[in-house]
Amino acid sequence: MKVTAILLAAAVSSASAHGVWRQVIGQADSYAVRMPTGSQSDSPITDVSSSAMACNNNIGPVAGQKVSVAAGGNISIKFWHGAPGNGDVIDSSHKGPVMAYLAKVSDSASSPAPSNGWFKIYESGYSGGNWAVDRLIAANGVLSLTIPSCIAPGDYLLRGELIALHGAGSYPGAQLYMECVQITVTGGGNTTPQTVSFPGAYSGTDPGIKFNLYTSSISYTIPGPRPFSCSGGGGQQPTTTQAPPRTTTTTLPNTTTQPPRTTTTTTRPPTTGGAPLYGQCGGQGWTGATTCAQGTCKFSNQWYSQCLP
Repeated sequence: MKVTAILLAAAVSSASAHGVWRQVIGQADSYAVRMPTGSQSDSPITDVSSSAMACNNNIGPVAGQKVSVAAGGNISIKFWHGAPGNGDVIDSSHKGPVMAYLAKVSDSASSPAPSNGWFKIYESGYSGGNWAVDRLIAANGVLSLTIPSCIAPGDYLLRGELIALHGAGSYPGAQLYMECVQITVTGGGNTTPQTVSFPGAYSGTDPGIKFNLYTSSISYTIPGPRPFSCSGGGGQQPTTTQAPPRTTTTTLPNTTTQPPRTTTTTTRPPTTGGAPLYGQCGGQGWTGATTCAQGTCKFSNQWYSQCLP
């Protein structure tokens, strides 16, 4: 009965709790946002091989509208079910990761959505017993992003993405929500990030796309590359976020008649300090910074730890 209730709740939610990235904070509703149209305008993409994976279905450029943001500066975008202030952000059952990508274009107000050239600048998955969607709901739907300071100036499409995993136990089942914002980046440098394609960056068999949300112990691998960092981070390896540090118990011999002594060793993330936010800060063989300038160094596995908010 419990499983039936969970599945029923997921089915009801999937039919009613959709949403869109629809606003840049500080701008009018949907200004410079390539909004999907039609009766299914707030519906997700479930086929990761679809051409709609770049910026969603039935969308086109918004002529004459661009949002200017400085390299190294911040921009905030808002996800909402319906118009902002009308209803909720998204149903709380739609748990999953939140991500953001950029792709350079010749003119963000006229160029079609490219299939290639995308690089990730933000990701948040499962940590501290909460999902990125939980944190997005707590922030009233607002996601704040930092534009990398070293990328070239010019026009970009900013792709916000939310993946709801309540039906992702089989494929297709994960619900992917994405929209693109037309921006112009000022200042910056000349670094060329490593990029991926949409479609192409995700597979239906990826553990971040096909995932059983209803497990007692959660270890989740965020799909796609790691976020690009001006200090050298980013690449093709996905990031795994998981439950708190592992604890191992070792029994040591004792020459006295007392019972054996037991010591407990806890594997914890490295200390905080100098690596950039979302940069690598630890792992077997890692010779770089082991502290974080921003955020906290979070343990993923023996090979990788990452600075996360």
